[in-house]
Amino acid sequence: MSDEGPGEPPTDRESPVGAPVIRGDPSVTGQRPEEAVEFDPDDPESLETAAQTVRQFASDAAGEADTVFMLRGAAACAALVRGEGSYKAAAERAGGEATVAFIRKWSRVHDLPRSIRKHVAMGEIAPTAAKHIARVAGPARLQLAWAVLDHDMTVRQVRSVASDVNDGVPVERALAAEGITLGELTMELPPEIYRELRRRAALEDVEPDDIVATALERRFERG
Repeated sequence: MSDEGPGEPPTDRESPVGAPVIRGDPSVTGQRPEEAVEFDPDDPESLETAAQTVRQFASDAAGEADTVFMLRGAAACAALVRGEGSYKAAAERAGGEATVAFIRKWSRVHDLPRSIRKHVAMGEIAPTAAKHIARVAGPARLQLAWAVLDHDMTVRQVRSVASDVNDGVPVERALAAEGITLGELTMELPPEIYRELRRRAALEDVEPDDIVATALERRFERG
């Protein structure tokens, strides 16, 4: 089952826990589907593999630099929690340096929707930033992730915005406090499209972004 589809965009993972949706995409990680480890929380042998993977992941502080290793570790955390029934039981099963807080943080990263995880895998969203994005729920989660991409936000900024949102501050205002306008991005258009966009905006006495927003809204409605 795909993580993403028509209609309202999902803000949580929809594919099975432990499934290598991103890790098995060679266009993203360079890893073939058959090379990506899948963790089945209902299979004892697979669950033991997940426990070993979590233990190794927790003990390797440099592992976050390797996106495939990081995504595999996050998947193992999520599967172990599902299989053991709680963060505490998962931490006890993994042992070593795998704490409850560690497993909780990385399970949340694994539960991010595919559209966000893909940018994490490609190194465009730092894993440390992804952990804070994962603390945010609902549409604000996606809005924060895209702001990270469009404004090159620091991890400190992401952490601050995530904390503010969880304290009840609207994501738009939380981003504004960091000097970031939600929905603002820079894009490059083919010269002929740019010329026509400017011409029509002038004739219709509107801003170019009004025309772009209307066109995109119609495009997305068509699915």
